[in-house]
Amino acid sequence: MKSQINTLRQLQELVLTRDEHHQTGDGSHLDQLNDAIDELQRKLEPQVAGLYSRLYKKSHIVVSAMSNNCCAVCGMQVPIAQGQQVRLAQHLVTCSSCGRILFAIDDDAARNVAEPGDRENPKIGISRFSAEELMIADLDAKTREEAIEKLAKTMEEAKFITNADSLVAAALEREGVLSTAVGEGFAFPHVRGVEGGALTLAMGVSREGIDWDGEKVHFIFLSAIPVAVSAFYLRLMSGLMQAFSKEANRKLVLDAENSALLWKALQKVTRSTVK
Repeated sequence: MKSQINTLRQLQELVLTRDEHHQTGDGSHLDQLNDAIDELQRKLEPQVAGLYSRLYKKSHIVVSAMSNNCCAVCGMQVPIAQGQQVRLAQHLVTCSSCGRILFAIDDDAARNVAEPGDRENPKIGISRFSAEELMIADLDAKTREEAIEKLAKTMEEAKFITNADSLVAAALEREGVLSTAVGEGFAFPHVRGVEGGALTLAMGVSREGIDWDGEKVHFIFLSAIPVAVSAFYLRLMSGLMQAFSKEANRKLVLDAENSALLWKALQKVTRSTVK
């Protein structure tokens, strides 16, 4: 059954990638994504396919990680015996609350370990997802692999995530599905299923530009995304792209000479687009 769970996880990633492409792409890869989704669905056993179909009608998030013995999507505590069944993966186990199919996170997978915010003074805007220490104003990278690695290491060093190497490997695997370069000099590499905290965003700026699967990219946003906020991530992407659609905003960010100035610039340009 473990192979079926892995197939479901791959299928969910492709479906969510298609959702992203509907919002940010030009439609050129939809046929490719649809064919890949159809191929994975044919690999599901009849009983698994039936369950997947029923859950998919309610939400495109069909499978959920079990994080800290809780369903990562709805937060419901998973009973000890049931949690052991999830880890053994001998048959499908569903969350008793939301009904999603549960899977165990790999021991060496990246996790979000950022400290929770101050409840009396909640963060707003882009500050909910990022911070000055996650900014690289002059990203010294020649390839997308180097760019992703440097941003992931920055996340780890700032103690927002664990295991940057795992995050890098997962991000590059996601790039293999479909490039996250979206034109106009932007790329949004990301990894879903980084549980343990909130969505985390690091930003790097390359003035020379980085070859990203045939596109020259200047603005790179690396995100570690808990599966429960996958839908919100699309809104965050949309808000960032809206902010940077203005040439003056792009110039303000490009001119930032250090992380402090880049952070101030990012806060300023996203003030009205990222809530």
